[in-house]
Amino acid sequence: MSFDYHWHDFLGNLGVLLIIVSYFWMQIGRISGQDPLYSIVNAIGAALVLVSLYFDFNLSAFLVETFWLIISILGLFLGSRKIRRIGVHRDE
Repeated sequence: MSFDYHWHDFLGNLGVLLIIVSYFWMQIGRISGQDPLYSIVNAIGAALVLVSLYFDFNLSAFLVETFWLIISILGLFLGSRKIRRIGVHRDE
């Protein structure tokens, strides 16, 4: 049995590592789930896993990572709106 490890496998594994580390950081209180860094790291991680899935497709993993990416982007969007709203109220 042979094991071929390609650049896209490395990117997928890096993406998994980013997602796990960001979740771990949140669980131990190092960052908040509302912190933009949490959403950014999750979005990058999900995108990297999706790149690897392009070359070795798995529907279940594709669905999880697609929703993970969408939810992370939504978190960034909602977080930026909240920051802007706070900034507007501070200026008043």
